[in-house]
Amino acid sequence: MTEPSQLTQHIESFVDSSRSSTQQAASLDTIVSLVKNDVVTISSLVREMEMYLTTTDNIIRARGILLLGEALKCLSSKPLDAATIHSLMSFFKERLPFFEFFCGKDGVIPVKMSSSTDAGLMVQYKILLADWRALRGALVGCLALVRRKSGGMVSSSDAKGVVESFLQNLQVQSLGQHDRKGDDLIYGICEAIDGEKDPQCLMLAFHIIEVLVQVFPEPCGPIESFASDLFGILSSYFPIHFTHPKAEEDFEVKRDDLSKALMLLMIMSALGWTRSLLSSWIAGSEALMSLLLASYSTEDFSFPNCVYNLFSYMLELHVQDKLAFSSSPLFEPYVIPLLLEKLSSSLSSAKVDSLKYLSYCTSKYGAERIAKHAGAIWCSLKDAIFTSGQPLVLSFTPESLGGLGCQENEIAAEALTLLEKVVIQNNDLFSSMIVGDEEINMVLNSISGYQSCNEIPSQSTQKMYSVGRILYVSVKASVASCSRIFQNFFPCLMESMGLPVVNGSKTSSFNDECIISKRPNHGSLYLCVELLGACRDLAISSDDLASQCVSADETWCCLLQRFSTSLSKIFSSILATSTDKPSHDADVYLGVKGLQILATFPGGYLLVSKSTCESILMTFVSIITVDFNKTLLWKLSVKALVQIGLLINGSNQSEKSMSYMDIVVQKIISMISSDNHDIPFQLKLEAISDIGTSGLKYMLKIVTGVQEVICANLDEVYVRGNVKSAKVIIHLLECYSNVLLPWIQKYEVFEDVLFQFVVSIWNQIENCMAFPVGICEKELLDATMKVMKLAVACCSVESQNIIVDKAYTVLSSSTFLSMKDSLSSLQAQLEELEDTQEMVKFSSRDEWIHSLFTSVIIALHPQTRIPNIRTVLHFLMIVLLKGYVMAAQALGSLVNKLDLKTSGTEYSGGCTFEEAMDIIFGKNLSSSDHVPAERSGITGDWSETGLTNLCLGAANSGLLKIHSFVGLAWIGKGLLMRGHEKVKDITMVFLEGLLSNGRMGALPLEENNCNWDMRLSAMKCSADAFQVLLSDSELCLNRKFHAIIRPLYKQRFFSTMMPILQSLIIQSDSLLTRYTSRN
Repeated sequence: MTEPSQLTQHIESFVDSSRSSTQQAASLDTIVSLVKNDVVTISSLVREMEMYLTTTDNIIRARGILLLGEALKCLSSKPLDAATIHSLMSFFKERLPFFEFFCGKDGVIPVKMSSSTDAGLMVQYKILLADWRALRGALVGCLALVRRKSGGMVSSSDAKGVVESFLQNLQVQSLGQHDRKGDDLIYGICEAIDGEKDPQCLMLAFHIIEVLVQVFPEPCGPIESFASDLFGILSSYFPIHFTHPKAEEDFEVKRDDLSKALMLLMIMSALGWTRSLLSSWIAGSEALMSLLLASYSTEDFSFPNCVYNLFSYMLELHVQDKLAFSSSPLFEPYVIPLLLEKLSSSLSSAKVDSLKYLSYCTSKYGAERIAKHAGAIWCSLKDAIFTSGQPLVLSFTPESLGGLGCQENEIAAEALTLLEKVVIQNNDLFSSMIVGDEEINMVLNSISGYQSCNEIPSQSTQKMYSVGRILYVSVKASVASCSRIFQNFFPCLMESMGLPVVNGSKTSSFNDECIISKRPNHGSLYLCVELLGACRDLAISSDDLASQCVSADETWCCLLQRFSTSLSKIFSSILATSTDKPSHDADVYLGVKGLQILATFPGGYLLVSKSTCESILMTFVSIITVDFNKTLLWKLSVKALVQIGLLINGSNQSEKSMSYMDIVVQKIISMISSDNHDIPFQLKLEAISDIGTSGLKYMLKIVTGVQEVICANLDEVYVRGNVKSAKVIIHLLECYSNVLLPWIQKYEVFEDVLFQFVVSIWNQIENCMAFPVGICEKELLDATMKVMKLAVACCSVESQNIIVDKAYTVLSSSTFLSMKDSLSSLQAQLEELEDTQEMVKFSSRDEWIHSLFTSVIIALHPQTRIPNIRTVLHFLMIVLLKGYVMAAQALGSLVNKLDLKTSGTEYSGGCTFEEAMDIIFGKNLSSSDHVPAERSGITGDWSETGLTNLCLGAANSGLLKIHSFVGLAWIGKGLLMRGHEKVKDITMVFLEGLLSNGRMGALPLEENNCNWDMRLSAMKCSADAFQVLLSDSELCLNRKFHAIIRPLYKQRFFSTMMPILQSLIIQSDSLLTRYTSRN
């Protein structure tokens, strides 16, 4: 591998999908400029791009083809010879016929797949789908060449060939055969669709018919004669049903997609259309390519959308006037009854489709015509919701607090969606039917006869839950329906829950100071919570609606104001008297949800008083700190506080926000710093991390509080050796790195907080001169290193410059760097290491300093300045050779990010990249040979301290050799990822280590036995180095830690090293044969 040229760097910048669009555009401009100025020819550009145009990586190949196409588009005036244009057209044309698998040579689509060929065909199908992304670049390139007006143009034969390639491989049988119009075209479409069963082709067919009606709008036009045929073909597909059980898994097109497309066509059949005539039919290769490119407005590309957009875009360009879509009453009396009749089908998919079609008709036909069918629609909807085939299951989990609270089946969900539409459209009519419905009132009258959820019969439970969903949807539909339904049902529910109500002329009232005499029954509790939730959701659905809803004049607002305090007492009493038994789960859930809803009404404290809202918050906080043994109640309370915080934070209610901060956030922070050990610490961390996600300002307060607790406990560990504090820190650090940091790193506002935290840790270490030994030391150090890396990685370059300066200052106070002449000779350090076969340990303080310093180095941006880099390199070398892997990872990160162009004189202690390589490897490291040193003659004035020399035999200590191999592996990984050529030499060292250590026959038997274990370990390290080189690492050298990653670096490595490896394998086989024959 060679260092990438300027051209290659810009090519890689464009094909790298992680680069910004601005960077990619700048790279394209530079490449075009190079070609325009004759610095690079088109031919040399294509040769340089060969790897990117042919790689098996779908994304990079697509980006490469697009780059070539975009460049040609910008070079329309650049003279090109006929041979070059023909070659480019041929290349792009080859990218087009990837549809041939489906169409075959004779234009016939294989609709059915036999069981014996299913697997193979589906594999090919998925491979072809992946290649669609490359089509965009091919189309851009074809269009760029076709549009050339001077300096060389596309020949007529090439232009014709491109168009034929596209048309011959369309995914509908008859469309691609000829450029046909009129009757022939429509006949071909009918022929292609009739009996079609392939979902992909069927979706395309539906879209084409949709556009076909627009292309031929004349009353006596070609489509009129085929209208009955088209309608007959379409009607045979209703409802859409997949007979193969795994069909939806095997195909990109789903049943719902087909159903929606068919719905549009069937509704269109029942509507009148008025249009202007088409001016002309589109023709010509340039226009064809332009239209197809409109399909690529997003990355989420599918072939049916591609062709659909082709026809739609054609229509937009060539229709003289805008299309006018007007509904006709002629078919309305037949369509609605037909769809209502389909609701009685035994197929659930038919019911779902009918409900979806009715929803579409509702919006198209208008309120007046739908009103004529209101009674039938309401009865059908109620029946679909009550008897949907699958039970409506109420969920009592914490996750459901933020949602509907129930798991609806598809039929009920579609019926409720339609109900909401018709209530919005005809509020008075449908609200009156709901209020006066006998079944709903019967359910409301019967719920008081059952106290608990378990006492209610299953069928009655389903009806009750269904009524709850009907009331929720109807109340949430509009302000008018909300007041109407709330006024009719809410007072009855209050009486059922034990609150005495006095009915007046307009409103209902009660004595707020009354004593709650009994526990409310489950049914009343459930329906009450559903009504409250619907009112709240209606009010917060938009700012304009909130100002309209939350008014003292609205009926539901008056009722809520009067009942809110007593309701909060009822809900709180349910929680206070609950147990952890499953029989209480339903009421506990509803009690928590009721309190949550009351605390989250918009409008400040207009509807629910400040004292009531704050009492709700204190109730939940008390449960978290006291009732932690009640698992469900505890989790529900935490989740409720999160939801309350989210809604308060999102609605900008400053007064409520202050209450939440004081009552909830401050209390939770104080909980982790208190000496109360009754609450399990893991629960404290769960509560604080969850509540922090409720808002940016709350998380900021929590992160700051957690950092203060960490620093305070670190002081306890450093100064007093407090074991409890060490365990607390470990838990806090794990929570900080695994939960808090992933959330906060998305927001720039936290950068200063993280910066101050890192500096605080370094200040504490600097001020502590003696560390206690053995207090969860390794676990604590590992957790601190992880947080240090992640926190530093989130900081800006400017902040990192300050951090690394601070870290180096503390490092300078360590025993290692404070020794005089400690860096004057690495050889002196090595001599000490070779006298032992065990890992050399630092003092506890030095180990902390060294470990955290390497963590900082790993997390730095490439632009961050490292002070005294020569000293840092020598330091990392010695720490590495003493057996500390994080020093090897830091060295790999350093060489990966070190600027190749720096002169090394910008600041004191700086050095060039080549000087850094000399320090690590020794001088004059060869980079041109492809075989091990003793076979290829690699020569040079090797430094005795070079890692390469240590790996190849200069080290007498086997342990030192092993550490050298580990260091080289991570350094090689850093070089490989940035695409540097020296990685080849490192790879040869690993191969030489494997081969030389395996030649045991050349040594005396005694020495073989003595060194065999160490040699095996060295050989294993040589082999493991390849895994380090080519595997992805979470610890360092990744995008999270700002590593420089060159596109296709692994592929480049294999293309460079594979011939060498093959040669060595052949040579090894030859040596083995000679050795075997000799013995």
